[in-house]
Amino acid sequence: MKLLQEKLSKYDLPQKAKAAGIYPYFRMIESDQDTEVQINGKKVLMFGSNAYLGLTNHPKVKEAAIKAIEKYGTGCAGSRFLNGTLDIHVALEKRLAEFVGKEEAIIYSTGFQVNLGVVSCLTGREDYIIWDELDHASIIEGHRLSFSTKLKYKHNDMDSLEKQLQKCEPDKIKLIVIDGVFSMEGDIAKLPGIVALAKKYNASIMVDEAHGIGVLGKQGRGTCNHFGVTDDVDLIMGTFSKSFASIGGFIASDKETINYLRHNSRSYIFSASNTPAATAAADAALDIMLNEPDRIERLWDLTHYALDGFRGMGCEIGHTATPIIPLFIRNNDLTFLIVKELFDAGIFVNPVVSPAVAPQDTLIRFSLMATHTKAQLDQALEAIQTIFKKHGLI
Repeated sequence: MKLLQEKLSKYDLPQKAKAAGIYPYFRMIESDQDTEVQINGKKVLMFGSNAYLGLTNHPKVKEAAIKAIEKYGTGCAGSRFLNGTLDIHVALEKRLAEFVGKEEAIIYSTGFQVNLGVVSCLTGREDYIIWDELDHASIIEGHRLSFSTKLKYKHNDMDSLEKQLQKCEPDKIKLIVIDGVFSMEGDIAKLPGIVALAKKYNASIMVDEAHGIGVLGKQGRGTCNHFGVTDDVDLIMGTFSKSFASIGGFIASDKETINYLRHNSRSYIFSASNTPAATAAADAALDIMLNEPDRIERLWDLTHYALDGFRGMGCEIGHTATPIIPLFIRNNDLTFLIVKELFDAGIFVNPVVSPAVAPQDTLIRFSLMATHTKAQLDQALEAIQTIFKKHGLI
């Protein structure tokens, strides 16, 4: 056996979980991504999706994707930089820029590639990237590729952020990169405080709106809009794989910044462009977001109902204020076991364990869609209460 294979063969955590019957990953869904899905012939309620507005099955979204394939084919066979730019890419970019309140935007083929390609190339060797300790992995991978000095601050802690800003040389670029809504914990970034500190220390701000768009702000325009600080935030990132019911992502900013990224961001220049179907689907989802505000209202009705239910039964849910609800278990093996027991009871939820979080912070991520019914939510709450009581968590 070669040295590489010898080293990798020692990694056996998945095998152990499978042997114990509690392996929770790569569960094959045999149906559409809806509030109820089919896995191994069994119907289960889906409370592990990021499709907050429930648009993956919307007839207008599916119709737009089909028509795009009929007109443009299935792919672009090249990068945006060369032969892969379609008129629908450019049209959607203009709409997205207007939607989030910026001058221009560019589309990447995934949200991960946005953060990878933007964070890694904006700042230089003598500059600084300041990031929240609970930022998404794509932000972390992006700043790992940068030659800038990286400074981490405690989650949503403005005193900690200010201490890190004080370490920076005043005449160097300082870029604060944060999630608008934190993807596992469901809490919202303290953007007003971050903006105040950015002004005090002449720093720039990039906000990842992956879990904010479609959820917060007027017509789902995101966290920046929610707090009224759009003009104070320099870059706004979004993904298509959540509320936009597609795949891809974008970055929006001023003309000069977008021009630089368009010609220097490696994950943009050297990746194949977003497929016609994905682009058209995201565009149709944006139409629905703008024209069906009742969907967002419905999502928030369900969110408040769920939060009241979890608090009422005594679950530990942290500081969440969104449709992402963490149910803290604080034990890896128990988290896996409870996910299995909930699945057996007809409820699909996601485990979040170390190394994604510290071992003492393991949790179950429970997320809502606007298309859930209260009857479905009641069924999930009842199952969770029964199983959590069984394990002494409530």
